[in-house]
Amino acid sequence: MSELPRGVTVRRDAGLYGYERALRRVGLEPIAGVDEAGRGACAGPLVAAAAILPPGKAGVVPGLADSKLLTEKARERCYTQVVRRALAWSVVVIESEECDRLGMHVANVEALRRALARLDVRPSYVLTDGFPVDGLEVPGLAIWKGDRVAACIAAASVLAKVTRDRIMCELDREWPAYDFKTHKGYITDVHAEALTAHGPSPVHRMRFVNVRRAAGLEPPESGQNTEDTFTLEECR
Repeated sequence: MSELPRGVTVRRDAGLYGYERALRRVGLEPIAGVDEAGRGACAGPLVAAAAILPPGKAGVVPGLADSKLLTEKARERCYTQVVRRALAWSVVVIESEECDRLGMHVANVEALRRALARLDVRPSYVLTDGFPVDGLEVPGLAIWKGDRVAACIAAASVLAKVTRDRIMCELDREWPAYDFKTHKGYITDVHAEALTAHGPSPVHRMRFVNVRRAAGLEPPESGQNTEDTFTLEECR
């Protein structure tokens, strides 16, 4: 579904909880939000999360926003509040090997589906960030920059990012030469230098052209990127 159900309107100034309120007014409840973290990283897992917030004050998470706009401490606080307040929530981890096998877009969609399937409460409606997800068995709406305008998507984004950041800090202890704890697997100058010096680790994604170059599988000056490459701005 690419449009809101008939009879549902959301004002531009409705705030972060506007979509949920509008959908509940026409009897669509519970409402799940799903989002992912790490799609654009060239190392580490892809993490997807789903969250259903209760209606009313119980579902208002203090300080909730798009996880990318929050400081690390603020995300941790929101994470705790989402886990405490949510009617249901889930997190799914897709390891780098499966990301390579499926390709990033397929892995991303599959992760979102799995996160929804693991919810203890079956949603009546699903809000997704950016693009629609087929095969959810319930109606839904894809919202551009949904993690900034829909509370349940923002909640899912916090769950996904905090979980993934914790994983990357664990991987940093196992592979300290790459400084995963700082850049979380996204490409930076420091990460690029480590790839050049040490080659890829077992948790790097071999579909990314910069990783293949570091492994000697691509020439240093190859032409057009053909698979799963993003700018740093898009990655985050």
